[in-house]
Amino acid sequence: MQKISNYSKLRSISHATVHCTKVVRNVNLEKLRHNYLFPEIEARELEHVKKYPDANIIRLGIGDTTQPIPDIITSNMAEYARALSTRKGYKGYGAEQGNKALRKAIAESFYKDLGVKDAEVFVSDGSQCDISRLQLLLGSSVSVAVQDPNFPAYMDSSVIIGQAGDFLDETLKYKNIEYMTCGPQNNFFPDLSTTSRTDIIFFCSPNNPTGHAASREQLTQLVEFAKKNGSIIVYDSAYSVYITDESPKSIYEIPGARECAIEISSFSKIAGFTGVRLGWTVVPDELYYSNKVPVIQDFDRIVTTCFNGASSIAQAGGLACLSPDGFNAVMSVVDYYKENAKILVETFTSLGLVVYGGVNAPYVWVHFPGSRSSWDMFSEILKKTHIITVPGSGFGPAGEGYIRVTAFGQRENILEAAERLRSVYL
Repeated sequence: MQKISNYSKLRSISHATVHCTKVVRNVNLEKLRHNYLFPEIEARELEHVKKYPDANIIRLGIGDTTQPIPDIITSNMAEYARALSTRKGYKGYGAEQGNKALRKAIAESFYKDLGVKDAEVFVSDGSQCDISRLQLLLGSSVSVAVQDPNFPAYMDSSVIIGQAGDFLDETLKYKNIEYMTCGPQNNFFPDLSTTSRTDIIFFCSPNNPTGHAASREQLTQLVEFAKKNGSIIVYDSAYSVYITDESPKSIYEIPGARECAIEISSFSKIAGFTGVRLGWTVVPDELYYSNKVPVIQDFDRIVTTCFNGASSIAQAGGLACLSPDGFNAVMSVVDYYKENAKILVETFTSLGLVVYGGVNAPYVWVHFPGSRSSWDMFSEILKKTHIITVPGSGFGPAGEGYIRVTAFGQRENILEAAERLRSVYL
């Protein structure tokens, strides 16, 4: 059963005890079924700490990076910050779309030979923020499809903007949203022959939470499906640098994608910028609405209206990340997390469990047999091992029976977690 947040408790306070305005609450917020997943996990962790104050908690739940940002990156940011205290080095507002040099570096570093132009890259304060800006761009009248399981921001933002109907307790789904089941039974790729046509398709690869990287064949099917139906794909490639096989790292590797896809990405999991905040969105100039208006024109208006641009200090760090030495430095940290993922995969496999992910992504997707719910498994693991995970059902109904474990952690904690799990479950 979900814990009731402090905000939810406020609703039970009698109106006689508070002064109320005459402003009606956004009806779409009323539709949200639960608290946002990760604050809910934090709340349960706090309850556990109160009960076991001496426990050494290992946090393998929320996908927050743990390794220090390489010095070549932070020194560049520090130098830029120090220059702001000089007349020569001070700069105020920058372009809302981002530093021109950084936009060019992103295009050259991640989209070389894919036809992405500097002007199609919009630098932001992170891909999760861009999801909401894209929702503002798309509006409430569009129909939406999401992978199931999926990163909660796609679903919650769709509900908040008004694209979803009421939540149905019998199906654990929102009305008016097309849920594309992605599980081991279909190689984590939706059966497009039975998928209804929607205006927008949210698709993440490598996927959060399953860790699956879509193959070239799968993405070709997706692009062909979108073009046939006149849909727009919102493609989240935030974990592309973790791909180790031949899976595409960008949707634009697929012919025709520039005519039907927007791509969002982030420095968070590439360079440990989860707190620094820096990301980008690519909107090709070949992408048009049904009335022949270029989508990039409207997104530029959204950005210049709702955003004053990413921090200039963060952007200086982004440029440093994409220098030859800087990129080598951040990729060494990525390799560190990949090794963590390998340890976790080996651990859960040794327990006789079916494990997915952990090869092309920093997430391990573990299936627990039996009738216990994902939240029950989350609670059991926390109680017996003092390890925080994420219940799979928090990512959608198709996540029931799974937990997600993150490889973002200190190596000693990963090894300690492996030892605790083996001592309890082996």
